Amino acid sequence: MTTEKPHISVQDLNVQIGHHHILKDITIDIPNKKVTSIIGPSGCGKTTLLKTFNRLLDNTEDVKITGKVLVDGEDIYDPDTEITHVRKKMGLLSQRPYPLPMSIYDNIAYGPRIHGSPKKKYLDILVEEQLKATGLWDEVKDRLNSSATRLSIGQQQRLCLARGLAVEPEIILGDEPTSALDPVSTQIIEELFAKLKGQYTLVLVTHILRQARRLSDYIAFLYMGEIIEFGPTEELLLNPKEKLTQEYVKGFIS
Repeated sequence: MTTEKPHISVQDLNVQIGHHHILKDITIDIPNKKVTSIIGPSGCGKTTLLKTFNRLLDNTEDVKITGKVLVDGEDIYDPDTEITHVRKKMGLLSQRPYPLPMSIYDNIAYGPRIHGSPKKKYLDILVEEQLKATGLWDEVKDRLNSSATRLSIGQQQRLCLARGLAVEPEIILGDEPTSALDPVSTQIIEELFAKLKGQYTLVLVTHILRQARRLSDYIAFLYMGEIIEFGPTEELLLNPKEKLTQEYVKGFIS
């Protein structure tokens, strides 16, 4: 475990969907303003764990969740917790980008408008700031009113990141956010994550060990719904303590 101050603290978390026990007694502290990657073979529960952090499993049929997920010390599964308040803290990048069916400008302005910032002057500044932060401004500044769906997939993913940052989150969640991108776009997204490091808490699901090593401060290795090992990146990848981790890092488990 880490001595870093946790931003997300998971305690005895279990997730069952129907008869499938997907996450089993998960306990982990996600450090504040660090990059933590969740690695493991396909079907081990990585995405499910990520979705528990912003309650995206709420509408899943026949789901049962027990245990605690504390964000800034608040149990987000407490019945009195306001879900919109929780989700405002989180920016999410999915495997494929999902721009809203509206203009580039309105994609970024959408969240702030919902949360009570309708003034155009403020939104104009915000849109420009976030497009610059994600390296899109020079590419799209002359077509802000055109449809976001006309952008390339790599540009769409950066737009989705800009849209998430516009609501001033504390945490950025990435579910294999570069898996659908070409190498150039992947490099751009990774460079953006590197810039955001230290400003936000980033939690990334990735199946690419090289990417986890490049980006992460900490890594959690998940296998069959259980956390096998968690620790600093170099330590876990170069000197894993658990046999299962050793086999996964060497490529014996896929």
